[in-house]
Order: sequence, then C-alpha cells, then structure tokens
Amino acid sequence: MTQNAGWGSTGAPGPGGPAGPGGAPHWGGWAPPPPPQPGTVPLKPLGLGDVVSATFATLGRHWKQLAGVMLAVLGLCLLVMGLLAGIAVAAVYDHIEPVFDPPYGQDPAAEHLTPIIVAGVTLFVLLFAVGLLSMAVVTAACPAVLQQAVLGRPTTFRATWRTALRRTPSVLGTLVLTGLIAGAPVLAAMAVWIPVMVVSVSGDDPSPAALVLLPVLLLPAAAVSVWLGTRLSLAPAVAVMENAGPGTALRRSAALVKGDWWRIFGITLVGSMIAMSIAYMIQMPFQLIGTFGMIPIMAETGEVAEGSGPPTGMIVALAFAFLCIMVGGGVSQMFQIGYTQLFSNLLYVDQRIRRENLAQAILAELAAPAPAAGPVPTPANPPANPPADTLAHTLTDSDAPTVAHPDRPGPRPEPRPEPKTEPEPETEPDTLPDRPKDD
Repeated sequence: MTQNAGWGSTGAPGPGGPAGPGGAPHWGGWAPPPPPQPGTVPLKPLGLGDVVSATFATLGRHWKQLAGVMLAVLGLCLLVMGLLAGIAVAAVYDHIEPVFDPPYGQDPAAEHLTPIIVAGVTLFVLLFAVGLLSMAVVTAACPAVLQQAVLGRPTTFRATWRTALRRTPSVLGTLVLTGLIAGAPVLAAMAVWIPVMVVSVSGDDPSPAALVLLPVLLLPAAAVSVWLGTRLSLAPAVAVMENAGPGTALRRSAALVKGDWWRIFGITLVGSMIAMSIAYMIQMPFQLIGTFGMIPIMAETGEVAEGSGPPTGMIVALAFAFLCIMVGGGVSQMFQIGYTQLFSNLLYVDQRIRRENLAQAILAELAAPAPAAGPVPTPANPPANPPADTLAHTLTDSDAPTVAHPDRPGPRPEPRPEPKTEPEPETEPDTLPDRPKDD
C-alpha cells in the first residue's frame, strides 16, 4: 500500500466535514446502504457499540496471533527475570544471613547491609525495565494485528512478531514519554507535599494541616494527569501504523484527540470497565476450583498428629491451588491487556475515518488491481541459494511496501529492452561517367 492511500497519510477531511461519510435517511422509508466492511471493522465513524463489537470480532479472529505473541513475551520475560534474580542472590549470598538472621540483640552491620540494599535497588530497576520492554512488545503487536483486521487480510504469528519487534523501540519511547508527561503533575504535587510534611512532623508541634494539603494538591494534579494521558493515548497506534517516532506519535495523538477529548475519554473508560469485568469473570472459576479443591485436604489435616510433617495430599492441594490461581490470573491479564489495547487502537482508526477520510483511502487501495507479474526466465543452472536482493517482492512479503509501512522501498521495475533497429543501407556515390544526353 502506498502512503497516499493509507495509514501513513494525514489525508484530507472526509465528505461532509469532519464527521466523514454518511447521511440521514430520506423520505419514503429509504435507508442508506450499510457501510463497507472488508474486515472486522465497519468503515464508518464508530460509536461505542461499534468499537465494542469490533474489538470482540478482532479478538475472535486473531486471538491465536495475539496469544502467541503474549505467551512468547511472557516466557522470555519470566526467564530473564529469573536469571536476574538468581544473579543478584548469588552476588550477595554471603550477606543474606547476617542481615536477615543477625545475632540476638545486634543490628546488621553496615558492611552486610549496604550490598543487600544496592543489589535490591539494582534488581528492582532491571526487573522494571524488563517488564516495561515486555509491555512495549505486546503493545506493538495489537496495532499490527488490528491493521490487518481492518483490511480483512489474514496474518500469521511470524508476521505479527516481526512487526512488533521492529516497532518496539518506538512504542517503548512513546510509553516512557507518556508516563513521564502524564505523571509529571502528580510528581510535582508530591514534591511539594513531602517537604511540607517532613517539616511539620519534625517540629515541636506537628500540624494536621500537612495531611489536609495532600488531597488539595493531588486532586487537581490527578485531573491534569488524566487529561494528558487521554491526549496521548493514541500514540502507540500511531507509532505502529504510521511508522512514526515517539515525538511524532505523541504530537499526532494530541492532534487526533483535540476537540473529541470527552468522547474518547468516556469510551476509553467504558472499554476499561468492560475489560476489567470480563477479566474478573475469567479469573473467578480458576480461583474457585483451587479453593474448593483444598477443602477436603484441609479437613483431613486437622486429624494429623502433632509434630508430624505436612501430608503429601496437602502439598499437592496447595500446588494445585497455586497453579489454578496463576493460570487464571495469567489468562485474565492477557485478555485485559489485549482488549484494552485493541479498544484504544480502534479509537485511532475512528478518528482517522472521521477527520482524514481513511475509509475512502482504504477502499481505493483494496479496489486497486494488483500489479501483474511478467514471466521470469529460468537460468539453466540456478544457484542453490539465490541472493536476497534478487528475490521478487510480493504483496504477502513482510518487507514489501504496505499501507502501514509506506517507507519501505518498492520493487524496482526491470528496464525495458530498447527496440533494435536495423541500420539503413549506405548509398554508394555515383562514380559512373556522365551519359550523353539525347537531343
């Protein structure tokens, strides 16, 4: 797909103004035809019901790709976190016992306490970075899937994974900048309140006014943070679907949300409530199964003689309950993340349809005929491994230019052979003697 026809283009206002295509039915009971829908999303300005149904439809059609990416990211994340925790414990192993089990009546020595604190802070920072990176990969995968769902084209786990990894740096930058910008008012309020609280407590007569000051500062700061977060909520979708950098994605999100802040905030709030409710409903059966599975074992443990170790059945029941809770929590968390991200990405598509005539651009590109491929001559002895630059790009090639990746170079057209023209025969000079002319 080309830039002028798709996601990377800012486009022009749709027919009829910012509201885009559509109109009211005329007299005589005539109703306009339904909007075109090549994929899971109708190409029209979306309401709340349209966004909810399109999100479920996208999850139902592409849940395998999303679940595969999320499970791969979760497995790698747990593996890296486990390695980091093991390295940290091994580095301060000799200091653990003196700190957590010091001699009676003695405090841990500074030579043992300092390495534990340094290792703990370092481990926390590294685990936070790994978790944020994992979240960026999952956040980049959701727009990649939605982009193909809107176009009605199938996708694979490999294509989704490659797109997510390629756009992860940009998405990570948008997440970090959004967190810093949206959280700045709350941090400023805390920076003002903490010194006031310290001075009030350290004085001879502590004043309760410092406690009252906290909500006075936090309430307006939280309101500003919510406003900023909503203005920048479409930045991850812009970073993936428009191949934009973090700064460009933030500016584009603010421009798309401008004028529709309340509508986007309300729809986003409803979508978050739906995601949390369904995630809780998914998690509850696993918790109930794990809890009720422990009741018979717990009843039998009351009859166990004192001094004996825990029975094997109790250990198995505890492991089963823990496994059920972990599986239920993981499945519910995956659903909540995927649904929330797709919901937010659909708001980006809706704003592009309303303001930049994205629907007509998509329809025009889908209707454009695919370029016909001419016959390719086959060499007598083809190489076993042809070079990559000689392979023909197709529409299914992940490196081919698409509507989501307009900056990819297209296939180079082969030069047409020039028509061969035979040289004109040279005229010999007339060297014969002049003939006598008849009178």
